Amino acid sequence: MTTPSSSSRHLVIVGGGMVAQRLVEALRARDTAGEWRVTVFAEEPRYPYDRVALTSYFSARDPEELNLGDPALWDDPLVRLVRDCRVDSVDREARQVTDRLGRVHDYDELVLATGSDAARPPIPGNELPGVFVYRTIDDVAALRGWVEAKREERAGTSYDRPVRGAVIGGGLLGLEAAGALKALGAQATVIQFGTHLMDAQIDLGGGQALGRLINDMGIAVRVSTATKEMRPARTTGHVGRLDFVDGGRLDVDVVVMATGVRPRDNLARDAGLPVGERGGAVVDLSCRTPDPHVWAVGEVACIEGRCLGLVAPGYAMAEVVVDRLLGGEATFPGADTATKLKLRGVDVASFGDAFARTEGAMELVYADPVAGVYKKLVLSDDARTLLGGVFVGDATPYASLRPMVGRELPGDPGAFLLPEGSSGGGAAGLELPDDATVCSCNNVTAGTIRSAVTEHACTDVAAVKSCTKAGTSCGSCLPLVKKITTTELEKAGIEVSNALCEHFELSRAQLFDAVRVADLHTFSEIIARFGRVPAGVPETPDGVAQAGLPAAGPGRGCDICKPVIASILASLGNGHILSGEQAALQDTNDHVMANMQKDGTYSVVPRIPGGEITPEGLLVIGQVAKDFGLYTKITGGQRIDMFGARIEQLPLIWRRLVEHGFESGQAYGKSLRTVKSCVGSTWCRFGVQDSVGMAVELELRYRGLRSPHKIKLGVSGCARECAEARGKDVGVIATDKGWNVYVGGNGGFTPKHARLLAEDLDDATMIRTIDRFLMYYIRTADRLQRTSVWVDEVEGGLDGIRAVILEDSLGIAADLDAAMAGHVDAYEDEWRAVLEDPEKLRRFGSFVNAPATADPDLAYVAERGQPRPATTAEREGAATGGVLIAGTTLEVRR
Repeated sequence: MTTPSSSSRHLVIVGGGMVAQRLVEALRARDTAGEWRVTVFAEEPRYPYDRVALTSYFSARDPEELNLGDPALWDDPLVRLVRDCRVDSVDREARQVTDRLGRVHDYDELVLATGSDAARPPIPGNELPGVFVYRTIDDVAALRGWVEAKREERAGTSYDRPVRGAVIGGGLLGLEAAGALKALGAQATVIQFGTHLMDAQIDLGGGQALGRLINDMGIAVRVSTATKEMRPARTTGHVGRLDFVDGGRLDVDVVVMATGVRPRDNLARDAGLPVGERGGAVVDLSCRTPDPHVWAVGEVACIEGRCLGLVAPGYAMAEVVVDRLLGGEATFPGADTATKLKLRGVDVASFGDAFARTEGAMELVYADPVAGVYKKLVLSDDARTLLGGVFVGDATPYASLRPMVGRELPGDPGAFLLPEGSSGGGAAGLELPDDATVCSCNNVTAGTIRSAVTEHACTDVAAVKSCTKAGTSCGSCLPLVKKITTTELEKAGIEVSNALCEHFELSRAQLFDAVRVADLHTFSEIIARFGRVPAGVPETPDGVAQAGLPAAGPGRGCDICKPVIASILASLGNGHILSGEQAALQDTNDHVMANMQKDGTYSVVPRIPGGEITPEGLLVIGQVAKDFGLYTKITGGQRIDMFGARIEQLPLIWRRLVEHGFESGQAYGKSLRTVKSCVGSTWCRFGVQDSVGMAVELELRYRGLRSPHKIKLGVSGCARECAEARGKDVGVIATDKGWNVYVGGNGGFTPKHARLLAEDLDDATMIRTIDRFLMYYIRTADRLQRTSVWVDEVEGGLDGIRAVILEDSLGIAADLDAAMAGHVDAYEDEWRAVLEDPEKLRRFGSFVNAPATADPDLAYVAERGQPRPATTAEREGAATGGVLIAGTTLEVRR
């Protein structure tokens, strides 16, 4: 990391938003000599966050999930971020800024990145309680709190009805706000002054198609409507009614104004800098104001006579300023005004000259009102060069076509409007030139993505994103990034396949469904039906592979497919994991139902549901550990682990535990591990629900549930979150009204916070929701894919999962319910089943010809009063005389 030097110049950035963050990030990446030190003044008390994804805060609740970039940026010694600190004035002559606390800061260069404020149209009543704008995290949090409070006021009263919401403004932000109100359980009506929705981005035909889609979502739309006044409710003084210019009216409980933004140019004005006709600090193409030491970027900059309210042009300006600060000659390349609506279930995008304003432009339109699809391409007068486009209802071609603006399209342009998969239809075969911009937010070209694969050994989308930053901002380009990456890998001769392994061309999810539908119950049946012979293995005339493989099917499988099939069979209720062929499929730990440790012994972990255990149970575990000389430790999941058991001792230990009511904790399997809990309302003065009781119920319900990766749950009795539920695959947090369910969290190498799936559920609904989530994950996740990764990669992401399990969008909810019910009904303790089966018990012997003989190579030393495996040096010391080593006595167990 570069450190400050006495010669470093000081750059002050006023504003802590997305563009400011990008400027700092780009400067630190390129300023390897430490020429600049940077101070950023952020008015909000937060790190820079993704304002484009602001609506996702309704489901996340945790604002840190929206934070941008690598947090290590703000630990750089050349970077200082001052949060919650507004800059009040600029003294250009002295080159100083004064913050809200009266502190004066010198600068060598100053960048204004103050962004915009939400516009509040001068409608009488726009300051009434219950009227909100939609611009910052605080705005969204306040809106959510208001709707929830209104909902609570009416619950259980004679006035119990949905909260009535209205959004003034039918643009991108207005529609997102309407979707957010709908997600909060409120009614929503969009009031649009223009003739159609999103009239700044799409034409009338597209707007009419969009209106139908929005209506289908249960959101009302009023176009060509102007609001005259907002009136208060008589009883509360809160906003209660909208009166329209045409004489109409609408009763409301909450109003969101989403009518655009105004640049926050007060600092520029007060400092005597010129501003544009509609506001914004005037800059040239280098993003410099008339003052050579003052720059402006993002929404506050008036460049080429206008302010640009999109993040991509702001990022481009940030890169220009960085280049100039380091001695370059970069200029603003022009604005990419492409937009894409981020509203679940509604696909809308526009780019380029969407309104065909170019002289001689012609429009090619495809419309299917029944399917709710409208597509338009704007072409040059010879119908060859792409100028722009509009997509409503199906924006699949958007990612591929947007980078082609200004270029000739290959073949018939009409083919790009036909549905994907139709004869000659779709943009799937379109190959972009290297200089075509794929990610406008980060100015990444197709050639850069290709070179990431060919020159930087990136073999998947995640690596390409990390290498190029493509797709790391708004994310709308990710389908195209994936397509280019896959194509380039294939060109390089690198096979891109979802195959499970060399024996199965199917992915894990495909194989799961195939086994379930075909009703197969053994590995031999599965590999004979769906397997293939690996390359290089000769076959007999009847198709049977040689080299000692079975007499049927293409082979014995491998260390990848065998455990996967074992897990699939277990998930489908195929009996004990050591029954029949299944025994030979298991991983090392599952093979003996205990975790192997570094010296070849095993750990025994009995289940302690919810971490609750009686004193008698503690005594039993303690006595077993004492009798067998085991090392004991409390695990992070509120269980007791006992280490050092030899394989022939496992059944003896299990028998003692089973006799006293304990069972296997499945610590060895890719299955449910633990359900961690706090003490909840039973003991805690803050608890609002019985978290222990719920944790016990969940752990007993999901015990033994096999899955693609291990899964952990947590139940917290209140929002203090003592059980760390949001670090679990499924986290349940109590509320006064029920339970909030979070999914997709994990600890480990790449820890992730779980995200809100559903809230305020009663016990039965909460359990059903978790049932479906787990079963959907088990059926569709890849091998060894954690829920945190699966949630992002499954079709539709978290919104898609929510639709499947809460709205039954795929029609499989009953099937998922039945599958979980089958698991619960069929559960048996695996330890007990082994103890009752002499054939299975034969597996637990140290030597084939002397199964009860201890391994003579095991050696231990005492440490803190407990045994641990001896090191090589300690073993050698004991062999030469059994000396005391570091105050401990070496004991060789025989």
